[in-house]
Amino acid sequence: MGYEVGLQTVAACPTAVVAQATTWEEFPRIWMMLLDEVYAFLRGGGGSQDGQNVMLYRDDVPNVEVGVQVAGPFTPSGRVIPSSLPAGQVATTVHRGAYDGLGAAHAAVRAWCAARGHRLQGTRWEIYGDWREDPAELETRVSYLVRC
Repeated sequence: MGYEVGLQTVAACPTAVVAQATTWEEFPRIWMMLLDEVYAFLRGGGGSQDGQNVMLYRDDVPNVEVGVQVAGPFTPSGRVIPSSLPAGQVATTVHRGAYDGLGAAHAAVRAWCAARGHRLQGTRWEIYGDWREDPAELETRVSYLVRC
């Protein structure tokens, strides 16, 4: 699959998340549990969802934030805290298809940046489009903070 990668300047986007230090081996088993905590918080009136599900990767440990875009500030509760997708210059692409293919989108962004001398800052995220039963119809935006 070919990816169209480009640069954009993005504003910060508020999120409700559970932050977790994990391992790449453990992460596939726990991300849904983390997301369920956020949705339980929102259903309980703790905040107002205003967008899509997100996963923010702060580094390669990985230290992750799993959650949803929200309308604005809220009071944290339990492990659910306010955060945001960062503002700045990003290299970004859209992955179309099943989630198990997202690695190719990440590789495409990293290769595009390397070819153009854009330095990755380490922080990257995925914004998941609306759920579709057919995996071929899924869309996920992959973004990396960069220094040009």
